[in-house]
Amino acid sequence: MDARPSTLEAWTSEAISVVQLGHPDIQRVRTSGRRHTLLLPYDGAGFYAMVAGTSWLIPDGGTPTLLRAGDVVLLPHGTGHVISDRPSHTGRPPALSPTRRLMTAESAKEDDPEETVLLCGKYWLDCSRLHPLLAEMPQVVHLSVREDRHTEVRSAIDILSYELDGKRPGSCIALPSLLDLLLVYTVRAWMPDNVGGIWPRVLGDPVAAAALRALHSDPSAPWSNDRLAAEAGVSRPTLARRFTALIGRPPMAYLTWWRLILAATHLRDTSDTLATIAGKVGYGSPYALSHAFDREFGVTPGRYRAEAVVRVTSAEDSPKDDGTDSLRIAAGM
Repeated sequence: MDARPSTLEAWTSEAISVVQLGHPDIQRVRTSGRRHTLLLPYDGAGFYAMVAGTSWLIPDGGTPTLLRAGDVVLLPHGTGHVISDRPSHTGRPPALSPTRRLMTAESAKEDDPEETVLLCGKYWLDCSRLHPLLAEMPQVVHLSVREDRHTEVRSAIDILSYELDGKRPGSCIALPSLLDLLLVYTVRAWMPDNVGGIWPRVLGDPVAAAALRALHSDPSAPWSNDRLAAEAGVSRPTLARRFTALIGRPPMAYLTWWRLILAATHLRDTSDTLATIAGKVGYGSPYALSHAFDREFGVTPGRYRAEAVVRVTSAEDSPKDDGTDSLRIAAGM
């Protein structure tokens, strides 16, 4: 059986869910004329979708990227960047905090070029434990969704734009789910182009893919190297050699890491006791989980949970566009 589709789908969803904090945020921005602004780096991922017109995205230390209508760009690591009507500029543009929103410039003139419309979104992430799938993504992922192969991304953008007016029943519930879907679609669209990355090689290796699929399907099972080798249909030395060469750590070390990542997610997102979480992720006692957790992350589960509440609350309470707590795209710079 080919493990590629199901394994890729599982990893993409898990890689996002274990690090996401709070609800993502989105807005529609309309601009025209001369404008540019600096977006400061932050712990998260951001995206732009060009609905009409053009803009330049200039990442810190990177090459300017021209965004045309129909393009989507994802910044998986919250890289600082400038959004501008030009590929270069003089002086330092006004800085915009990641907790603030862009707004339309008000200095447009009658002879301004065609209006630019873009969707801007942010995902707040706990970047201290990025899944390797996300960690190996580049600073900027640029998709031209005019291409037929990115039709699902285009569909998500169209629906998001439709829901953004806020006047339809249930839009406040639909938008966060659509934003999560867009992130999954964008990561999935990038994967075929990541031919030199770790995970395409893992997915192309039937032994490593089978072992990972087994571990992720039932991480709390009493796995051993012998049992996992039997699941992958190879000898124990063959499994150890191929798994370690591709993923960078032995199978049981990877399983320990993944169990602790899942434990951290439960601590962050639920009120389950440590004993309950230990059972869910494959530890025989809360003491064993606590010891392993402290060794991996340098913090006790209780302290991690308390700090996670602060991080989630901060993400949930980031300022929204109420017309008073916003900065504007700078015009005429």
